[in-house]
Formats: sequence, C-alpha cells, structure tokens
Amino acid sequence: FDLDPGEGVKWSTMQEATMLVRVMLDELELASFVKTSGGKGMHVVVPLKKLYDWDTVKDFSQAIVQHLARTLPQLFVAKSGPRNRVGKIFVDYLRNGFGATTASAWTLRSRPGLGVSVPIAWDEVVRVDSGAHWKLANIHSRLDQGNTPWEKFAASAGSPRQAMEALGFVPQKP
Repeated sequence: FDLDPGEGVKWSTMQEATMLVRVMLDELELASFVKTSGGKGMHVVVPLKKLYDWDTVKDFSQAIVQHLARTLPQLFVAKSGPRNRVGKIFVDYLRNGFGATTASAWTLRSRPGLGVSVPIAWDEVVRVDSGAHWKLANIHSRLDQGNTPWEKFAASAGSPRQAMEALGFVPQKP
C-alpha cells in the first residue's frame, strides 16, 4: 500500500497512519513490512502466496483501503486525486494492479533531493523524518544494514483467505 499524503498532512500524522495500517493488517492476520517511499509517503507491503490473480489482489487491497477510509474518514481516503485528499492520506491500492509500478526498495527517486526508498523495521517508523529520510547524499549511512529489516519477508507470505472473509470480500474469480 502506498500511503500518499495530501496537502497539509503533517509527517507525524503520516507516521501514525502508517502504524494504524499495520494494526489493521495485524488484525487481519496479514504480515506486513514497511519502507520509506523516497518521496512524501510510506509503503506498506504484504507478502502473499500466489493463490489469486492480479485483479483479485487489487480488488482485495481496494476493500482494505475502503475499510480504512470508512473506519477513519478523518485520516484516510479511498479515492485518488489531489482534491480528494486535502488534509488526508490516500492509500493507493491501484499500485497492486497488473502492469502498475511502484518504487522498489533501494530505488533512487527522480525528484528534488533524490530520495531513496529504504526498507525499515516497524519500530523505525517513528524515527524517520520523512518518506525521503535517506537521500543520495546520506544513503551510505544505511547501506550496511541492507535488507535486514525485511529478512523474514519471503517466509512471511501468507494466504489472504481469512482476511477476505473477515472483510466480507468475495473474489469474483475462484
């Protein structure tokens, strides 16, 4: 999930929202990992076993985002577009569609400051000062840690079936 802050969202709100997404995913019994985006937001990644096609995974991720937006409408929106998220965070589920892209870990972003998307541990969320905490100029300070915060990523891949049931999501394709 790409947590994309709208105009006026403070970084402390982004940190809180990122942790709330983790809490929800934990409640759904879905393992999750976090990384800086290298831009304005944060990325939360859920490793899944390959049980469903792209469309089903995208639709399921949309159901999660819609639940977040219904549960915490003062914080999250499920509709893209800058006008829809002023003072709120759009959790972009569209990145989960076939052919869609997102900044992978260790990607240098082509924007002012040259931010880098970096895998972090959940307890580091409160310590980073932005989604572009690491930049080309200071990434050397993080490289020795490498992917350690995500070392259990592949082994954590799970089935979304139970989470789908909890949300009342029914896949269109079996």
